[in-house]
Amino acid sequence: MNKQQLAAKIWASANQMRSKIEANEYKDYILGFIFYKYLSDKELQFAKQQDFSDEDIKALSEADTETVEHIKSNIGYFIAYKDLFSTWIKMGKDFDVSNVRDALSAFNRLISPAHKKIFDGIFDTLQTGLSKLGDSAGSQTKAISDLIQLIKDIPMDGKQDYDVLGFIYEYLVGMFAANAGKKAGEFYTPHEVSLLMSEIVAYHVKDKKEIRILDPTSGSGSLLINIGNCAAKHMDDKDNIKYYAQELKKNTYNLTRMNLVMRGIIPNNIVTRNGDTLEDDWPYFDENDSVNSYNPLYVDAVVSNPPYSQQWDSSNKETDPRYARFGIAPKTKADYAFLLHDLYHIKPDGIMTIVLPHGVLFRGGEEGVIRKKLIEGNHIDAIIGLPANIFFGTGIPTTIIVLRQKRENTDILIVDASKGFIKVGKNNKLRASDIKRCADAFINRQTTPKYSRVVSRDEIRENDYNLNIPRYVDSSATTESWDIYASMFGGIPVNEIDELGKFWQAFPGLRDTLFSKTSSHHAELKVEDVKNAITEHTDVKAFATNFKASFGEFGAYLKNELLTNMESVNISREEAVLSKDIFKRMESVPLIDKYEAYQLLDDDWTKIEGDLEIIQTEGFAATKIVDPKMVLKKKGKDEEEVQDGWMGRIMPFELVQETYLKDELQNLKQKESRLLEITVEYEEILDSLSEEEKEGDIVNDAMDGFVTAAVAKEAKQIQADRKKNGALVVDSYEAKIVKVSELFAEEKELKKQLYLETAKLHLLTKETIEQLSDEQVFELLELKWITPFVIALNNLPTVLIHELTTQVQALADKYATTYSAVVEEIHETETVLASLIDELTGNEFDTKGLSEFQLLLKGE
Repeated sequence: MNKQQLAAKIWASANQMRSKIEANEYKDYILGFIFYKYLSDKELQFAKQQDFSDEDIKALSEADTETVEHIKSNIGYFIAYKDLFSTWIKMGKDFDVSNVRDALSAFNRLISPAHKKIFDGIFDTLQTGLSKLGDSAGSQTKAISDLIQLIKDIPMDGKQDYDVLGFIYEYLVGMFAANAGKKAGEFYTPHEVSLLMSEIVAYHVKDKKEIRILDPTSGSGSLLINIGNCAAKHMDDKDNIKYYAQELKKNTYNLTRMNLVMRGIIPNNIVTRNGDTLEDDWPYFDENDSVNSYNPLYVDAVVSNPPYSQQWDSSNKETDPRYARFGIAPKTKADYAFLLHDLYHIKPDGIMTIVLPHGVLFRGGEEGVIRKKLIEGNHIDAIIGLPANIFFGTGIPTTIIVLRQKRENTDILIVDASKGFIKVGKNNKLRASDIKRCADAFINRQTTPKYSRVVSRDEIRENDYNLNIPRYVDSSATTESWDIYASMFGGIPVNEIDELGKFWQAFPGLRDTLFSKTSSHHAELKVEDVKNAITEHTDVKAFATNFKASFGEFGAYLKNELLTNMESVNISREEAVLSKDIFKRMESVPLIDKYEAYQLLDDDWTKIEGDLEIIQTEGFAATKIVDPKMVLKKKGKDEEEVQDGWMGRIMPFELVQETYLKDELQNLKQKESRLLEITVEYEEILDSLSEEEKEGDIVNDAMDGFVTAAVAKEAKQIQADRKKNGALVVDSYEAKIVKVSELFAEEKELKKQLYLETAKLHLLTKETIEQLSDEQVFELLELKWITPFVIALNNLPTVLIHELTTQVQALADKYATTYSAVVEEIHETETVLASLIDELTGNEFDTKGLSEFQLLLKGE
């Protein structure tokens, strides 16, 4: 399984195993055990690097103080052999909840003094929560045993950016957040929002050799880690990034520490605090030496997603240096308190991004005063409006505010990114193209109609420092208008044709080909076949040719990047390399949105990335490996994992069959097609029976889908009678029953053949993958990675031309039927109806009623 499949499998099982335990609580248990496994495996890895034999490892115990100190001084902690995660697995039925309690208690005793801040109390939440996993020691033991069996296969050694552990941890945090309701906001910022903030920060710090980043409301630590990962892409040494995190809630603080440690960040680069950010600011003094130390924290970047509009104690904050310059946030809403805290801790050339509710952009009172000072102080760099319902647990619209201590420019970039998302379940989600479009708008400070605008400080002053996004960027859809003259007399308004201006600019001669003016304000369609007129136009053909020329060698370029260099390509940076090439090629291509092309790349990239990670980790031979396909099946009250065939580690069975086993696959498809035909045939025959014939039990069974022996028996009897009495009458009941019986028999035999031949093809596919030549592997990878993407990319001009065709045809149809024509048609219908009334007869009252109706129809 690749990391996506493994993560999904663990989540599905964990979600079922948690039973009635809240998702917000259960996450602390499974993530705690994953972290303990990581620490155990890391100690084993260190021991083997130090040439410990298997017997030496089995002898690891607290009693051997020299070895304990040696291991502690190197990795920061010591775990005895009896307490290792792998030992728990080996214990089998002898494993007990007490083993976990003893191990966690021992861990707290055996932490190196130099690593105390990182590891001290890190398992407290897990330790105190063990009792919630069952009513008795036995039930707790079973729950824990099931859980450790579930996670035992997670690999812990990250190679070539193959960070399976980190991916699974992040995946589980996200899935638990999706199921935790309002509590999700306490520990999770959606991955896509993290990525957007990361791109903004990473661009700002990209030229620095060393950076320090802080998240004062760190939650699970995912936001901080994403910032670090993104910044690391621009640096030669990721160990030059130092992480600072503060978190109020103890269990969530533990998640932060676990997450940072598991990402391979060196201990000296992890500085964390469990405290109230607003009440207990990062200490200016070393807590272990408050007399001789003074070191206020100033960092290159601060990122945060604090609790929205929560109450706080605003009293006695006048002398707090964080708030002295700008003012104190109201006690009912701490939003600006968090913002000013973040701003205080960035260096003069630093940057900060914070997620807050939209209200901070326009609310008055103390917040209005603070906002004015921030604007006049030239600290607000950009405002990005996010889609509503993008965070778990709240549907309110939010904004990312970017601030800096010092800027040369005095304007503010305002981006309305609220319309760019896809719907996933109950929530909205930013796509990769939405993130890149927004990040590019920030980096380039672009003004784009209905999306982004650079606004001068003078204009903001004129608006009384109100930063509400719609005041500056109108992203609302254009309201459809109707031309009164064209509605009455026909024709197409010239101003509505003008609205397609981007097309007329790209295709200069097309407008005159399609339309001719009937007056200064109106035109008419000159062609009957709009689609043909557009697709065959010289300008449109030239556009398609230009696109083809721009991407003519793109397939070859991808082959070189992804296939030739598959074992050495830098996976974490390659998508950016490919997108840069795509954007370069599209510079000469008008109309097509380059971010649509980027989305096509990203849609394909997850698949490519997963395969490349496996190849770079396990070697090229992994392309020819077939693994058992494991599925969960019910066994009594429980579910157990059983094998259900085979699956390629990289090569999809379907692709191999379509490429190298075409005849066998075609034979199966023909049989499947015949099965469908048989069903249609006998259903048509049964439907053709009379209602009286359908009343029999045999026909009823057949019509309900039951192929009974009774049908065959009756058919056999009819056949016997036919020998005595001669041929059956065509379309008679007897002939139809015989035909249905024959079709049932054919269907039964065909299903048997299909079952056997499907199984045979499955095994043949397995053998084919295992015996692939290197050339065949390259061919299949090209078909899997490159061909679908290139086809989708080359379809973009067709999609755009179809869009233009649809809009032109809609314009023509909009005014094709005039109001006067509709009135005339109504009048003709009324006249015909009035004349028909003369032919009707009835009693005296009917006649009077019809006469009055006739007068109304005639307009009298």
